Amino acid sequence: MKIAGHTLGTPDHTVPEALQLFARAGLDAAEVIYQDDYKSGLPVGDTAAAAEVARVADGEGIPVIGLTPYTTAINATDERIRAAAVDELRSAIDTAHAIGANRIRVYSGAWQPDRQDHATHWAQLVRSFQELSGPAADAGVVLCAENHFGTMTQTARDTAKLIREVDSPAVRVLYDQANLTFTHDEGFEDAFAVQGDLIGHVHVKDLVFKDPNAPFVASETARVHAEERAVMSRVVGDGTLDWSSILRRLREVGYDDVLSLEYEYRWHPQDLEAPETGFRRGAEHLRALLRELDVDATGQKAEVRS
Repeated sequence: MKIAGHTLGTPDHTVPEALQLFARAGLDAAEVIYQDDYKSGLPVGDTAAAAEVARVADGEGIPVIGLTPYTTAINATDERIRAAAVDELRSAIDTAHAIGANRIRVYSGAWQPDRQDHATHWAQLVRSFQELSGPAADAGVVLCAENHFGTMTQTARDTAKLIREVDSPAVRVLYDQANLTFTHDEGFEDAFAVQGDLIGHVHVKDLVFKDPNAPFVASETARVHAEERAVMSRVVGDGTLDWSSILRRLREVGYDDVLSLEYEYRWHPQDLEAPETGFRRGAEHLRALLRELDVDATGQKAEVRS
């Protein structure tokens, strides 16, 4: 599996500088935020910036494998607002194709438990993904709906339901076990049971609970504010998530693709080491776990042959 750095973890770097940092940290690829007014992101529709990032990525040997937009209105019931959100994601597809990226993280709209008319918003969400699936397929891009709070796919079960209703190979699950864990939704075994065959991308991060019994609260989609947090971010390997078992299950369902280190330094720098150190340590931990799985698999094959 390839290990990518995510520019969520490099808020003080331009995208070219982030790619250089990822190369120094020993990573294989990059996932880049697609958002205006973020230093370590590609501005929406900026073809010149995209071309420069592609040039630097080629020079550093760090291909951009994915884009991360922050569009949230694709489930809006106001058709003008929904159409504008779909158009922004169309531009992300075009940019991804231009720079050689083959996946896009997509928020499944915006949703909070106290909102009304779930069915209508859900229908708009499915409609938006279906409209985008054709252009995505034509561009060789997979749209990955994330297990993410503040959206209509907070749980693995709802994410799988969405993918099956959209019914396109160009729309898959973005599996994020850390998100599922701190929202008190599915553990990894239950997550794989309902969506394991639908995974198209994986975000990797780690955490520790300040209070495991505290209810999950988040008033926004993109992040959990400091006063709402019941967890603290950690470098992968320093937290409570069982990444060894999760990687084993990924291999068992046939996922052998990118692991994107979603280092949350943009939102929670007080919790984490400096990006270059955190990315390097996280990647080293993942590679050690993958080597252990390789050794186990070799031993199992030897036992079968004997």
